[in-house]
Amino acid sequence: MAKTNYYQPDPKTDLVLERIVDVPTELVWKAWTTPEHILKWFTPAPWKTIDCEIDLRPGGIFRTTMLSPEGQEFPNNGCFLDIVENEKLVFTDIFEPGFKPTANGGFFTAILTLEKHGNGTKYHVLARHKDEESRKKHEEMGFHEGWNTALNQLVELMKAVR
Repeated sequence: MAKTNYYQPDPKTDLVLERIVDVPTELVWKAWTTPEHILKWFTPAPWKTIDCEIDLRPGGIFRTTMLSPEGQEFPNNGCFLDIVENEKLVFTDIFEPGFKPTANGGFFTAILTLEKHGNGTKYHVLARHKDEESRKKHEEMGFHEGWNTALNQLVELMKAVR
């Protein structure tokens, strides 16, 4: 029986970001899994991440609060679905901690994979959406620019932490 590739992007509903960064995989992982680091890089400037809670286990909380330049707060609640240290982090806002469905139905699921690439990391994000409209909305919100900017901030931070 052929094995299904659940990570194959669907251009109708998925957005993809892939880059090679010159930071070791272990440091990229640390940036994604340490609340103190998330506060410094996760939201593209001039936005800020002002709060973060992580319970790094399937069903554990992944919560951030973003602050707009105008001072408006945007809380984001979700949970982790799958974790393979230094390799894969899957999280969603479709579920709250404990896999409880969210009241608002959620927005997307992110699959972050990391692969060693020389002294750096092949960084791949697959953002899965429930329908074309949600994918289009996320893209129009600036998915590629925002996630690239945040990744640049992650790289800058982790080079300083080394």
